[in-house]
Amino acid sequence: MDQREFQYMFYGLAAAWTILCLYTLFLTSRGRKIQAEIDHLKRMLESSPKK
Repeated sequence: MDQREFQYMFYGLAAAWTILCLYTLFLTSRGRKIQAEIDHLKRMLESSPKK
């Protein structure tokens, strides 16, 4: 393999890891938002008048 093939392989792996990290951050952020919404709904249910 020549030098250029290794360079392309490195760029491909770097792009794959970058995409994977960004996707993980996106999922973590989304999970936190959903958890905050669940907590908010629980508080609403707890504070509502009981029948």
